[in-house]
Amino acid sequence: MANRRVTVFGGSGFLGRQIVRRLAAEGAAVRVAVRHPERAAFAADPDAAEPVAAVRADVADEAEVASALAGSDAAVNAVGHYVERGRATFEAIHGAGAQHVARAAAEAGLGRLVHISGIGADPRSRSRYVRARAEGERLVEEAFPAVTILRPSVMFGPEDAFLNQLAAVARVMPVLPLFGTGAVRLQPVHVDDVAQAVGRALATTAAQGKVYELGGPRTYSYKALLRLVLEHSGRRRLLLPLPYFAWQLVATLLAALPDPPISRDQVVLMRKDNVVDPAARSFADLGIEPRALEEVLGRGPGR
Repeated sequence: MANRRVTVFGGSGFLGRQIVRRLAAEGAAVRVAVRHPERAAFAADPDAAEPVAAVRADVADEAEVASALAGSDAAVNAVGHYVERGRATFEAIHGAGAQHVARAAAEAGLGRLVHISGIGADPRSRSRYVRARAEGERLVEEAFPAVTILRPSVMFGPEDAFLNQLAAVARVMPVLPLFGTGAVRLQPVHVDDVAQAVGRALATTAAQGKVYELGGPRTYSYKALLRLVLEHSGRRRLLLPLPYFAWQLVATLLAALPDPPISRDQVVLMRKDNVVDPAARSFADLGIEPRALEEVLGRGPGR
């Protein structure tokens, strides 16, 4: 990536920060395009060969998107939006917003575009979030046919909103509720492995116009994941099955909060397995071997 100029939309988010750091470490000149440029201070490194720059860009504003892309060779859309508020709907961000980035990238003559979606993107889903992700993929492919689409499973890593939240709940609650019986399957993937996949996709001509599903090397039931988190933290808690209708009620009651811990769309998502399709392109096709959750938590494989 040396001497490449890459604009990363959503570069101050959980995944975006790792993408920015990795691309900068590989020698790229990175521009972080976000609604709040001050949140990109994490990337300031005076010793870097190519300092990271931050610019304001709301993907809902086509003019700001075009300005952020000026002079770039490639772009990454890592914007993530999980709670709808006012005009910031899933359709506006993951649908129209994604289209704005792809269309501006095509008009600016960029050679590469990587779009971050998610496993399970489906236009027929009961989840508005999942439907918007699927619509975003369609619009992006239409505007920029050579786009590389990456669909990660649930991501973990420093400051993640998944395992850290489970650990926080386990610290204060004697009982941990399961989604249904806890049988839904997940394939957690380390955020840095996804960031590496972004860099590889930008640098690999063969990745153009392709879709990759990114999951870790092991699949877990939600119940098994909770047990793993408890084991790692040295705690013992009762795991209580909770029907999905009860979760929907809780999510409805919490919807008025500025940052609810669970949303109705998340409840819908937890009804369906979030694992890589065996027929899909994956990390292996990018030459990457993802890390197992146990290794990151400090347990050796096989224990």
